[in-house]
Amino acid sequence: MSESVSRRGFVRATATAAAPAFLPQLSAADTVNLGFIGVGTRGNYLVDRMYAGSGDMIKVLGICDTYEGHRARAKDKVQTKGKNTPEVHIDYQDLLKNNDISTVVIATPEHLHHSMTIAALKAGKNVYIEKPLAHTIEEGEEILKVARQAKKLVQVGTQNRSNTLYQEAKKMVANGMIGECHYVRAFWYRNALNTGAPAWRYNIPGDTTEQNTDWKRFLGPAPKRGFDKNRYFQWRLYWDYSGGISTDLLVHQTDITNFVLGKTVPASCMASGGVFRYTQGDDRDVPDTFSAIYDYADKFHLNYSCYLGNEQFGYGEQFCGNEGTLEVLNRQALIFTPEKFYGKPPAHVAARQATKIEKPGNDNLAVEAHLRNLIEAVQGKTKELVAPVEVGQQAAIGGHMATLSFRAGKKVTWDDRTRKHRFV
Repeated sequence: MSESVSRRGFVRATATAAAPAFLPQLSAADTVNLGFIGVGTRGNYLVDRMYAGSGDMIKVLGICDTYEGHRARAKDKVQTKGKNTPEVHIDYQDLLKNNDISTVVIATPEHLHHSMTIAALKAGKNVYIEKPLAHTIEEGEEILKVARQAKKLVQVGTQNRSNTLYQEAKKMVANGMIGECHYVRAFWYRNALNTGAPAWRYNIPGDTTEQNTDWKRFLGPAPKRGFDKNRYFQWRLYWDYSGGISTDLLVHQTDITNFVLGKTVPASCMASGGVFRYTQGDDRDVPDTFSAIYDYADKFHLNYSCYLGNEQFGYGEQFCGNEGTLEVLNRQALIFTPEKFYGKPPAHVAARQATKIEKPGNDNLAVEAHLRNLIEAVQGKTKELVAPVEVGQQAAIGGHMATLSFRAGKKVTWDDRTRKHRFV
């Protein structure tokens, strides 16, 4: 890319990149047989995106969920969109016994990722696993080990890497458009209180019982306790099943910062916050107000903030270079602003044009491309995954470091040589 970026050329480049790749007519042998483990809110969305972006390349042979309402909905969707009737399972181990299924998509609560991913790999399946890779750093390390031994494909659901705006941002950074970058501000702000559904208090179906949710299978390795429909449907609010903001939201932004700037894992993290907004009659564990400060070994600093009580600034990253700033906002807008240098910029900076590109709905396209990348890898049409298991673990480590720091009230460091964290 030349140092002068024209808006017309930029729009043309990103529009071309966003379009689905041309796919040749597939034979029956090319079809990838899938199983979906977890078809709740996220899993149901992934079924939609899979059919939208790769419908002519796949066949869904099995679905699994512990809630019967989710199973019924997914079965109906496969029959409608895929024109076939899938096997329906409560126990994911039964789905994994189907030798015709080569690839599984896992979109279950975070605390189940480890056991399910390892079981799938040992059953000889390729895996699409939602982020975070696992509930702890140690669980992620074991998945990494087993994946390498199994020699199967593992794509982690950090779909921002498949978003054309972030891909363009990466190219612009590589081509020197913002100069050296030592600082990124990342943020994610939401406000759902006035809707009657405070953040992550998802709707609970009226027919919910311990029996039709299979409470024991939901708990899995988590601490045993009596049936609690809030914990079942709103699991992101409890440490037993989730890292909350750190692993549901922040992990996307540590990951995409790594992607755009060519980073891997931070050297240290300090985090703070608490439950400040949702304090009336709410038993959530995880904070609704959260900040994390990261330092990397190569003179780089990441400043992260999240508040679930105000949506003014939305979601985004600001890559603050010495010669310009790149902002990617709400996954659908990219803004480039050259530095002004108090009205006297160097000639090479003055030649750069401010640019703003907006692509509504680009996140749906990114998820479709992310899923399609795995399908094409299974078919042998591409040799590289966008977010392989190693990259997924790097992203997860950043998220877990924030959780560890917050819960311990201490700074945490990471040693990539020993693959261990410690508090200081």
